[in-house]
Amino acid sequence: MTAVEATEYDRAGEAATPAAEPQQASGATPAAEPQQAPGATPPQTPPLIAKAAAELVGTAALVAVVVGSGIQATGLTKDVGLQLLANSTATVFGLGVLILLFGPVSGAHFNPAVTLAGWFTARRGGAGVTLREAAAYIPAQIAGAVAGAVLADAMFGEPLVKWSTHDRSAGHLLLGEVVATAGLVLLIFGLARTDRLRFAPVAVASYIGAAYWFTSSTSFANPAVTVGRAFTDTFAGVAPSSVAPFIGMQLVGAAVGLALVSAIFGPGRTVQEQPRPAS
Repeated sequence: MTAVEATEYDRAGEAATPAAEPQQASGATPAAEPQQAPGATPPQTPPLIAKAAAELVGTAALVAVVVGSGIQATGLTKDVGLQLLANSTATVFGLGVLILLFGPVSGAHFNPAVTLAGWFTARRGGAGVTLREAAAYIPAQIAGAVAGAVLADAMFGEPLVKWSTHDRSAGHLLLGEVVATAGLVLLIFGLARTDRLRFAPVAVASYIGAAYWFTSSTSFANPAVTVGRAFTDTFAGVAPSSVAPFIGMQLVGAAVGLALVSAIFGPGRTVQEQPRPAS
């Protein structure tokens, strides 16, 4: 990700992000309580402005973690492997905490791909976000991502805004983004379909940490985070020319992830509702 980088969770008391059946992305509460899918309505529904604020602050904090830990790592060692290890470890812990904190408010999407997947799911009769909520979430996520990158640069004495020069437009990197985003959406919505969204903070953060290493792109998997990381010419940056291709492949990955959810778990049904094989 990252972020990451990425999705609303069930009745919670994380995400990153991230959107399907009644209940994380990219959020959750105490493990013993049932969780809610991205966009699902908690017992006391927070106002839309509070949800949008949670998405803005949560995405800003996520990007600050990703960019800030990258800057810190490059200042501590020249070993690229250790730099990536430090960056991914900080992201795992940061994302898990943010999902746990903001999940009960907005579902902790922090990711337009997760939000759009939730909106699509809601249109097909599942739990998700309304068009009005999606229209509030996505600008908040993008603004938060930019603010988080600027904040991280400020904390480390870097230029507040300096376009990244890290070109990431190679085809194998774009394929990595399809895989990373598809896996993220499959995980979030699969947890929702199997009534296990209470594990979302740990599961989503763990997946993103693993995807740092097993995908060629280091798993941005998040359009908002991708935009934010273009504003910093540091370890975690991405050249502006690579932003559009990355986002395009992330959206393709989200569609693939939803298709896999439907194929594996069935359209709009939880595992408990699936026919049981005869014994």
